[in-house]
Amino acid sequence: MSLDTVAPGLTAGTWNIDPAHSEVTFAIRHLMSKVRGVFTDFSGTVEIAEDLAKSSATVEIKMASVDTRNADRDNHVRSAEILDIENHPVMTFRSTGLRSEGGDHYLDGELTIKGVTRPVTLEVEYNGVGEDPWGGTRAGFSARTSINRKDWGVEFNIPLQGEKVLLSDKVDIQLEIQAVRA
Repeated sequence: MSLDTVAPGLTAGTWNIDPAHSEVTFAIRHLMSKVRGVFTDFSGTVEIAEDLAKSSATVEIKMASVDTRNADRDNHVRSAEILDIENHPVMTFRSTGLRSEGGDHYLDGELTIKGVTRPVTLEVEYNGVGEDPWGGTRAGFSARTSINRKDWGVEFNIPLQGEKVLLSDKVDIQLEIQAVRA
């Protein structure tokens, strides 16, 4: 996979994720609508290779930084009943491969939540590269995936009327990443 044709302007090397200009967000159905949240404390790097398929990414997310705009809910999400941040303070992602299929790009990797590591695939979009006002070079990426939270041992739920439950098992994850060339 050619760097020039898939990601014009992107150069090989290390790119550090800029958390001030990036987002790690999620959404989960709660009752009849979705609750959205963010993780505000994260870091990571993207290693771009000349052969783009050999590129890699690593990300570490501090679980205590979860923010759903409701302090009581955030404290419950941090508790042992859900994310258990006292015993599992970080979530990590480490890529294992990058591939293209029919013009779409996928980053395969391993996601670790609560000490459980499972494969996950992110659909990735390259948003371009450019110079910033401070003399740096930035690249932009968007990525998304959906996971089943129970696959990572996040089991908490409350049964409601009939077959309904408080939370869905599916969690949608969206990343908006700006990375700065090291």
